[in-house]
Amino acid sequence: MASSFPSFEKTIQFLWLCFISNLLDLAHADPPYSVCSNNSNYSANSTFQNNLEILMSSIRSNASVSKLYYTSTGNDLDRIYAQYMCINYITHDSCSTCITAASQDIMQVCPGDKEAVVWEELCQLRYSNQSFLGHLDVSGNIAKDNQKDVENPEQFGLVVNETLSDLTKQVAFNASANMYATRQAAFTNTETLYALMQCSTDLSPDDCNTCLRVAMENISSCCDASRGGRVLSRSCYLRYELYAFYEGANESSKSPVPGKSSRRKTWIIIILTAAAAVLVVVILGSLIYYHAMRNGIKKWKKQNTRLDRNCHGIGHPNNNDFQLQNFQRDGLNDGESAFMDLESIYAATGNFSDSNLLGQGGFGPVYKGKLSDGKEVAVKRLSAWSDQGTDEFTNEVMLIMKLQHKNLVKLLGLCVDGDEKLLVYEFMPNRSLDVFLFDKKERARLNWRTRTGIVNGIAKGTLYLHEDSRHRIIHRDLKASNVLLDKDMNPKISDFGMARMFAGSEGEANTARIVGTYGYMAPEYAMEGLYSTKSDVFSFGVLLLEIITGKKNSEFHKSKRAPSLLAYAWQLWNEGKELELIDPLMADSCCSDEFSRYMHVGLLCVQEDPCERPTMSSVVLMLKRESSILTQPHRPAFSVGRFADYEANAGNCSVNALTISSISPVDCTLWGWVISMFFSW
Repeated sequence: MASSFPSFEKTIQFLWLCFISNLLDLAHADPPYSVCSNNSNYSANSTFQNNLEILMSSIRSNASVSKLYYTSTGNDLDRIYAQYMCINYITHDSCSTCITAASQDIMQVCPGDKEAVVWEELCQLRYSNQSFLGHLDVSGNIAKDNQKDVENPEQFGLVVNETLSDLTKQVAFNASANMYATRQAAFTNTETLYALMQCSTDLSPDDCNTCLRVAMENISSCCDASRGGRVLSRSCYLRYELYAFYEGANESSKSPVPGKSSRRKTWIIIILTAAAAVLVVVILGSLIYYHAMRNGIKKWKKQNTRLDRNCHGIGHPNNNDFQLQNFQRDGLNDGESAFMDLESIYAATGNFSDSNLLGQGGFGPVYKGKLSDGKEVAVKRLSAWSDQGTDEFTNEVMLIMKLQHKNLVKLLGLCVDGDEKLLVYEFMPNRSLDVFLFDKKERARLNWRTRTGIVNGIAKGTLYLHEDSRHRIIHRDLKASNVLLDKDMNPKISDFGMARMFAGSEGEANTARIVGTYGYMAPEYAMEGLYSTKSDVFSFGVLLLEIITGKKNSEFHKSKRAPSLLAYAWQLWNEGKELELIDPLMADSCCSDEFSRYMHVGLLCVQEDPCERPTMSSVVLMLKRESSILTQPHRPAFSVGRFADYEANAGNCSVNALTISSISPVDCTLWGWVISMFFSW
């Protein structure tokens, strides 16, 4: 059942925009559009074709849980890489429908091609026999114009250029935007420009900026006098119109009015809209009654409850928004409180000044702050637009307040005030491990002894989560950026928003919502949604290999030596050449025997079969005891999908999964909407 009920205004907005989109959108988009390689072909019934069919099936199965996905399959010359990207404002169901169509179309429009890309109305899909993750590609861009012209093209062009230029900077260089943003700008007294840009998140900020700048050039050459336009690129997407075509647009904005439409067409629109409104009132009334009877009026009213501005927040007797009355920090005296007031946090962070921005967490930005007593803190600000924000906030507080270990970050306080949900942590002056590990200049500060200390600290912290705390906890997002370093370079595991708690003898669980980070996810979790302590062990193994080699697993393919760090480490291990992976920056301080042992442990942790991976208690012992005899590792998992949960990281989107502002004519029918609504319940 849906977690929230659509408002009457949102529902009416949906139907109005559906009719407007169907009747007045003159962009003449006739998807799919495609670009085929034509110079590289595979044979019918070949291994390549078989791998491609498997890949398309895998992509379709994952489209319902992720709006961005990267994966690969096969070996050597028959290896295939694939990625899809849905436009960020659409729902997961719409994404799944779009990718299903794209996976079928791409096989038909580019038969036999070893490289192809297809664009549907709301998504794109590409595959290649060459790895393209992280590589900018603006070849074959397709620019499409709205065939209805604007009355004042020069003025319109200025508004478009200024809006797109500002939007490009926001998408490419604002970390909180997660490479997606929308913007509105006034054109005339009655017309508003709506613009949207999106980059594939595997791009660097500079490459995203380049992609969008090229798209702007494509637009200027095709669409000078048009009321709207879009650019379809392999690496980014750009669109603008004089009507609200995306979810989350201003409800008061006016939809486009055709300049010279006949009265007959106008009356058709009015009659159809009125009929739709009557039908919606009847349907909505039935749904409201059904929803109220099944869940109770109290649960529905709870959605509009707003916490007091004095930030009593969690635990306050009048708080109906969060059921967190049991949030009590271990070890607190009666006179102490974990709750902090919003004004103090504003003052500590300079009203969340950009100059205090430390970085971007999984569900919102993190700021440096200084409390009135001079204590430095880190403030995690959960994004108000995050669909999962409340769940992640609740989950993180519930878990971390139960945990006490020197290798876990310490939560000092929290605040809930209306849409603001804030967590206050101890400040780590050396930031996160990835800042040191993946920067050549900073990495030089990490000698062998420092690195082994970090590895052992992470292992002990993970062991505490799995076996020594009061509950068995699976972190699910163990990676370099989630390991913070104190002033003495001691590691502290952070970000428990995705963590899950097991009770009693439970050892494995399954989820349909797969969230994590490319390069660190265990294969059984990425492909099947299965997670356990062994999925954390896999992530730890990846992290261990990254720490001792100074190389990033997800970007190792750029070296052209192997598709991943895991694959290359396995190859060298079997050849007896593992010492070639020693980071040259620490060669003088590294013991070759110890390096080999750490690499051996890492390969044991990343074995494809989770049953063959060691427990964290065994890992801690193997790292500590030089005399321990280690078993021979089996083949690691080389192909890991990339999931990015846009609903948890996207900006400017509604939390109402049933409101859609612009969809394709096939989906935008009253009966289709009614059926999809009932199924979503």
